[in-house]
Amino acid sequence: MNVLMTGVGGQGIILASDMLSEVMMRYGYDVKKSEIHGMAQRGGSVMSHVRFSEQVASPLIPLKGCDILLSFEELETARYVPYLKDDAQVIINRFRLAPPSVISGARQYPDIIPFIQERTQRIHLVDGSSIAEEMGNPRGVNIILLGTLSTLLEPDEALWIDCINTMLKEKIRPMNIEGFKKGRQVQIH
Repeated sequence: MNVLMTGVGGQGIILASDMLSEVMMRYGYDVKKSEIHGMAQRGGSVMSHVRFSEQVASPLIPLKGCDILLSFEELETARYVPYLKDDAQVIINRFRLAPPSVISGARQYPDIIPFIQERTQRIHLVDGSSIAEEMGNPRGVNIILLGTLSTLLEPDEALWIDCINTMLKEKIRPMNIEGFKKGRQVQIH
């Protein structure tokens, strides 16, 4: 199984991919992970490959090899369409970080859905950022989206929550567990 996570710096993509990797290792899979930090600055592009199976040789997902794309920012999704298998699952957080050309008024924020539909119809838009804001935890969008992703994978909720309890500081665990559960309640098919 190949899961690609993408977004922009500051959204918690690396923590989310670390948690996914930990859960799948505890579940018994061989896991390989690779990440690229867009100049390691807030707002720069961030991407993480997570691969798990009985045996994984390489940490990098090949083109047309991605089973699930989890995108934390809408436009970043478009960058990774070439990685999608035909009929891959795509989960997109409804969050837009306008590039300079849009901010200046020179261009409109593009509609990426038709571009993604050239490869797959299994596109799920999730209001993860809105849920995080409503919870008073805007930085918790990563755990909310991880909750949504978890519904497409084998491990049960208890294993995910155990990893949250192990990997996060005690004072932020309750809010993140609540966010994870809210993410699991998002209906995707």
